[in-house]
Amino acid sequence: MAIPAHYDALCTLELVAIALLDVKGDSTWAALDALRGRDREELFAAAEQLLRSPSSRERARGAVLFAQAAGHDAKEHRERRARCAEALLAALPTEQAPSVLKAMGYTLGYLEDARALPALRALKDHPDARVREGVARGLMPHHNNSVALQTLMELSRDGDTSVREEVLSGLALKDEDEVDTPELRDAFLERLSEEDSGIRADALVGLAKRKDPRALEPLRRELAGSEVIVLAVEAAQALEDLSLLPLLHRFRDPPGKADSYFRSVLSDAIAHLESLA
Repeated sequence: MAIPAHYDALCTLELVAIALLDVKGDSTWAALDALRGRDREELFAAAEQLLRSPSSRERARGAVLFAQAAGHDAKEHRERRARCAEALLAALPTEQAPSVLKAMGYTLGYLEDARALPALRALKDHPDARVREGVARGLMPHHNNSVALQTLMELSRDGDTSVREEVLSGLALKDEDEVDTPELRDAFLERLSEEDSGIRADALVGLAKRKDPRALEPLRRELAGSEVIVLAVEAAQALEDLSLLPLLHRFRDPPGKADSYFRSVLSDAIAHLESLA
């Protein structure tokens, strides 16, 4: 998207003000794009200022802005990322607004600063699901830490679907060599009874990546259903059980109504399993 030329003359806070309008239009997206090109120190100063605002909406935007101020390379921008984490952690104990706490959790997760672990864990039982979702996102990069992993597994049983989804989708991305414990496998297994097909499929992917045989029969049922999501196909590829091939073939022969992405993943899964025969 083209950034209007006059945006160059606006200060960082003026661009933030446009972005805060949250109007579903080109001006908002252009402002966000323009912010990405601003000097990191300018962004940091703006984020700090917003974090002191009496408006929870502005404080939430400030928490998000720290992610842009931090830089993308964890090694190259180590000091700046540490400063961003320190600013957030200093403000977190007195913050009450759930929307701001959620944004803080998300940004602390992006920053991957281990100092956030105790502060985030302290919020795992917060009465607002948005905060617990932010805690899950914030702890995910620290899945190799036993305390963080235990907290994530507790949140995988949360009463709110969005929180469970945040945890399961994050943990399902981790391979066996990244994290694998009997308790984690059991946490995946527990979620196979979920009504939400996405959470069920994430749990199947998590078990399948660990070649847990308990995934086989639930995965058969999932693939035999009338509507199958792409994650179930990915789980079949990860489990590497050749008995699943006929179930995958039924989506290819004859062709159904699946979109091109589904068909691409299906083709890869079938090719992978057939290569093991």
